[in-house]
Amino acid sequence: MAQTELKRELANRHVQLIAIGGTIGTGLFLGSGKAIEKAGPSIMITYLIVGIAVFFVMRALGELLLSKAGYQSFTDIAEDYLGPRAAFVTGWTYWFCWIMTAMADVIAVGVYVQYWFDIPQWVPAVICLVVLLALNLMTVKNFGELEFWFALIKVVTILALIGLGVVLLIMGFKTDAGSVTVRNLWQHGGVFPNGVTGFLFSFQMVVFAYVGVELVGVSAAETADPEKNIPSAINKIPLRILFFYVGALFVLLCINPWTQLSPAESPFVRTFTLVGIPVAAGIINFVVLTSAASACNSGMFSTSRILYNLSRKDQAAAQFGKLNKNHVPANSLFVSTLIISAGALLSKLIPGQAFEIVTTISAICFIWVWGVVLISHIKYKKTRADLHAASKFKAPLTPFINYAVLALFAAILIIMLISGETRPAVLCTPIWFILLYVLYAIRTRKPKNVQEAPVIETRA
Repeated sequence: MAQTELKRELANRHVQLIAIGGTIGTGLFLGSGKAIEKAGPSIMITYLIVGIAVFFVMRALGELLLSKAGYQSFTDIAEDYLGPRAAFVTGWTYWFCWIMTAMADVIAVGVYVQYWFDIPQWVPAVICLVVLLALNLMTVKNFGELEFWFALIKVVTILALIGLGVVLLIMGFKTDAGSVTVRNLWQHGGVFPNGVTGFLFSFQMVVFAYVGVELVGVSAAETADPEKNIPSAINKIPLRILFFYVGALFVLLCINPWTQLSPAESPFVRTFTLVGIPVAAGIINFVVLTSAASACNSGMFSTSRILYNLSRKDQAAAQFGKLNKNHVPANSLFVSTLIISAGALLSKLIPGQAFEIVTTISAICFIWVWGVVLISHIKYKKTRADLHAASKFKAPLTPFINYAVLALFAAILIIMLISGETRPAVLCTPIWFILLYVLYAIRTRKPKNVQEAPVIETRA
């Protein structure tokens, strides 16, 4: 007998670490160098602003998810409050941006392995995909375990960096770049060394750094105790933002004057090298490798679940709604993995621009998804006042904060349009949304001669 429902096998520790893994990724380990080049020390302010905005998105998502037991993701929420068209566009958009992100990450896996082994880049990329696919096909618990250990490696690394930085600050340690001091935050051109423009242009990479934080919402259908685990994970996001992002960057910029950091090099590698740890490059390369594998793992999980959910809503082929004996959407997982593997081709065609184009498109699509969550919450509060009144996890400062965050997202899109580096991706992304609206119109169009006929649906 075919399985039809996802299994709730994610324990509290899995959800907590999925939340941490979602807020620590390649955007921090790889993208922070380029963001620092643009903004200087003010990058900490950028991370703080976007982090606060994402927290309010997550509080809105948390209240919505817990308002109805049948919700499996925010596509269900969008359908209830914004209609089936919004759900169709949002679901496929979320699938698309995770596909794009996972493409970049699996390519990165191949690059990082080449640090130790002189083998073609596609070999470790394919091996990584095959291993992750095999583990994800077994049970959702395997996904939780993978993310638990991947996130733990990230956490230990950042804890080591922050602990080391505090010790060096107290000692007044001297490196080749000068003394370790908080004065490095303002002695090299001030907090805003490149002016307001540099500060604003750093927002794109920072938005990308936060993509994945909403995985707590995607995993809701497979969480053993959502009423306890989801609020717990969401409420800890501010502390994680302050500690893992702002705290880590504070230490980095105290040890290294921002002018000494290269956008082509991980600032974490630079930091450990400066303080005289000879194996620093290898250590950080391993951490970044696991971070990329973690992001790819998250991409495979989320894209397969979104495709499954779209099928269950008759917005994708029925085959994607089937589960294997382990309650895993195997068909959706196979197809998503196959498309992710095409990332190697993209890196071959445009190796210099591939990562930036992919991350920009991903950031734009995530802004869409987060915006849909906020708008759905506004509609929920207006139309379902009874559910809001009964909620045990009310989103704070609504609806004012919803409008404020939406205005911030709109401003970030305008900034990305102005910037020459991100403009091409911004101009190309609307093609995706136009395509989805056309596909939805085609899918829902009925012939005139049968328009009035009753529709009888049968489901297995």
